[in-house]
Amino acid sequence: MASQNRLSQLRKDAITGRWVIFSPARAKRPSDFKSKAPATASDHRGRCPFCSGNEHMCASQIFRVPPDPSFNLKIRVIENLYLALDRKLKDADFDFDFGGGGGCGGDANVLRGFGFHDVVIETPDHSVHLRDLSPREVGDVILAYKKRIEQLLTFDSIKYVFKNHRAVARASLSHSHSQIIALPIVPSNVLARIECLREHFDRTGKCCLCEVPLNELLIDESAYFVSFVLFAASSPFEIWIVPRDHSLHFHKLDDNKAADLRGLLKLMLRKIFIQLNNPPFNFMIQTSPVHTFHVRTGFYSLVFANSTTANCCRGF
Repeated sequence: MASQNRLSQLRKDAITGRWVIFSPARAKRPSDFKSKAPATASDHRGRCPFCSGNEHMCASQIFRVPPDPSFNLKIRVIENLYLALDRKLKDADFDFDFGGGGGCGGDANVLRGFGFHDVVIETPDHSVHLRDLSPREVGDVILAYKKRIEQLLTFDSIKYVFKNHRAVARASLSHSHSQIIALPIVPSNVLARIECLREHFDRTGKCCLCEVPLNELLIDESAYFVSFVLFAASSPFEIWIVPRDHSLHFHKLDDNKAADLRGLLKLMLRKIFIQLNNPPFNFMIQTSPVHTFHVRTGFYSLVFANSTTANCCRGF
């Protein structure tokens, strides 16, 4: 039993119905480099595993952009060295129940921690962040997200994929990167969002996102997307970017829409940086589940939330 406790688990709380990832291996990950003064690129040379030339310090590479190694590296997608989930488990193994109390007198819902936990290194330059990239380069990052999600969805046991980018204040201390997590379960707040959409549609025959009063909440818009603040935001300065047309899945984004999205995404990142004085924030891609749901109306979204109230487990 002691060896089992060292393995990753997906645990469902009996009180709230919320799934969480329990991963002892994550405790081993290094903290960001600390400094009272803003760090320079030279401070991290040889120490940051995400910087160009330090590839040997990382886990296995999944793919790179551009794929030809004779061209200068722009983006790397790699396995996370400190995995929250175990991609090596066979599909038939991920539902093994460890047993134990669930907090309400019953058995816990505990699954083996099957899933995928990847890192997208968005630039090889430690001093450059997503907001600093050109629109074309931001578009390359979006397409890298899309490509990896498409790869993960070839596994039948994967039901939900989400992406999280956590930026801390004075982000020169942390190399720009995102995490992509693929799960064999659907997070409880995703189920709640779908149910809310379905209930509103069944009652009114309309999509509640289509009825957002943009004259009051709109920040900016493009040909295919709108960005707005929520009327009842769950964190300060929460911003959503959603497609104008009903689109369930982020990985269905075509080249024209990706080119359109890159400009609006860069604009939102710059607004957050300049107008809010480089605050800590989370940037998430929230998409619909796969293989399990068909809903008549729906959307995927890109969400920016203040990281003092949001975290990388948001969505569980």
